[in-house]
Amino acid sequence: MSSQQGVKLQIESDHVVLDNGMLKLTISKPQGMVTGIQYNGVTNLLESRNDEIDRGISGTSFSVIVENEEQVEVSFKRTWDPSLEGQLPSLIIDKRFIMLKNSSGFYSYGIFEHLAEWSPFNLPQVRIVFKLSKDKFHYMAVSDNRQRFMPLPDDRSEKRSKPLAYPEAVLLVNPVEPEFKGEVDDKYQYSCENKDLKVHGWICSDPAVGFWQITPSNEFRTGGLVKQNLTSHVGPINLAMFLSAHYAGDEMVLKLKPGEPWKKVLGPVFMYLNTTTDGGDPLSLWEDAKRQMAVEVQSWPYSFPASEDFPKAEQRGRISGRFLVHDWCVSETSIPGNGGYVGLAPPGEVGSWQIDGKGYQFWTQADEQGSSMDMGDVVYEPPRHGPTLWEIGYPDRTASGFYVPDVDPKYINKLYVNHPDSRFRQYGLWDRYTELYPDKDVVYTVGKSDWAKDWFYAHIPRRTKEGEYVPTTWQIKFYVDSVGNTSSSDVGDYLLRVAVATAHVAELQVRINNQDMSSSPLFSTGVIGHDNTIGRHGIHGLYRLYEVLVPAALLWKGENIFYFTQTQTKSPATGIMYDYIRLEAPPSSPHCLSLA
Repeated sequence: MSSQQGVKLQIESDHVVLDNGMLKLTISKPQGMVTGIQYNGVTNLLESRNDEIDRGISGTSFSVIVENEEQVEVSFKRTWDPSLEGQLPSLIIDKRFIMLKNSSGFYSYGIFEHLAEWSPFNLPQVRIVFKLSKDKFHYMAVSDNRQRFMPLPDDRSEKRSKPLAYPEAVLLVNPVEPEFKGEVDDKYQYSCENKDLKVHGWICSDPAVGFWQITPSNEFRTGGLVKQNLTSHVGPINLAMFLSAHYAGDEMVLKLKPGEPWKKVLGPVFMYLNTTTDGGDPLSLWEDAKRQMAVEVQSWPYSFPASEDFPKAEQRGRISGRFLVHDWCVSETSIPGNGGYVGLAPPGEVGSWQIDGKGYQFWTQADEQGSSMDMGDVVYEPPRHGPTLWEIGYPDRTASGFYVPDVDPKYINKLYVNHPDSRFRQYGLWDRYTELYPDKDVVYTVGKSDWAKDWFYAHIPRRTKEGEYVPTTWQIKFYVDSVGNTSSSDVGDYLLRVAVATAHVAELQVRINNQDMSSSPLFSTGVIGHDNTIGRHGIHGLYRLYEVLVPAALLWKGENIFYFTQTQTKSPATGIMYDYIRLEAPPSSPHCLSLA
């Protein structure tokens, strides 16, 4: 579908219309709210019953930035001054919309600015939201293996659903379409990591129309490549997420301090519309949307945004190099970091990139040569105390390698039944722990147990018969042939590494060869995390790495037991997900031992 018509701009008293012959975009003036999208014979793809109020931040002034046959760019701006203190955030917000000739869609981006002399404030979330026509858009696609026909928004009403443990989750008991009866609907079941969140949207079958949100770069998103964000969900809703605290909590909220200036461009993102030709299968629109996504990614950074705050390709620098990994216990020489992600983020403490929201981040993925660039060799030395005695899990910052139980049949989402990589997105898996371990907790024996079968994916409380939740203590049993002469000062400490994939109002206490839970632990994390990953059907949140020194005098020849106690019981989804656990021998050990 194409058009040779140039882009036209029509300005009315209370709205503007951008028209390139393929679609018409109507935007309220000066508020800057998209109120109409006309395409492929459909007068408006948006929900006509949308409430005109509470649509986010409204602009107070309108201006034309670019207007010619090739391109129209318009601005809807809201300024701030001290007289608005307490009424609005102290921000200048400039919402931009761009339409290009012969382009089946439109672009949008925002310019956010805070002056140093203005009052400080917190910014927890920034997003673009489209609510599409519920009468037309019924099929949703987030990825190749996460797409399906969706329930109607009406199905979430009190008459047609039953509330569950969290407001976002409901059990459909009397849906308009009987096929959805007995399923759980929850928007968090469709969350996605930024690195995989490049295109998602909805399909209308009659007429065949696809509405897609394409994000060509992650540089303006917060939290890095593995930050999880919402995508599309029942509404039908389509989201472009720029900043959110989901799966991270308060640490992810953007906090501007007194005297701190800030300015950032969020976007552009592309809203792409497509249709079939000659009566083709409407579901094929997903494949076309992926092709268009690849075009947009290849075109980044865009050359057409008019704002001087958006640097074009010729205004950007370039760093290059080769990413290598050197772990003396694995290889005497450095090896290419094949598949590893390499990022450039603002300065900060180790790992601060995962909670950064103020700056930009630039990421690439190393190839089998280590990502051929020209910055010299960047050699990463993983944390290493001594040879590995044993390990549980695989260090990828997630709990995906551990045992995820089958969902209770009363709470299924059919999309994730036997799903190859998203079983954890089912509702209520936390309750399965009590069913699997009604009286005793996880006992893992190194060398015999299999972490994919015997290590539950989340360390959470157990529900008693009285309905209360109590702490749980997991055991790791392992054997040591010899710990040397423990009375000698030459014997060094062992080291236990505990990598936590996520935590929610949780505390981990570690003891060694001591079952007395009233005694002082060898180590405690303290109460950590507000990620809410377990309740929101994720498999990781903010990553945390702990090192626990284990004096040799505490180990015995023969069987030893680590006791991991999760003490907090605020809710059924309070707890920890582990990423990786490893015990290392003292540095003086003569060689690296085989892994158990």
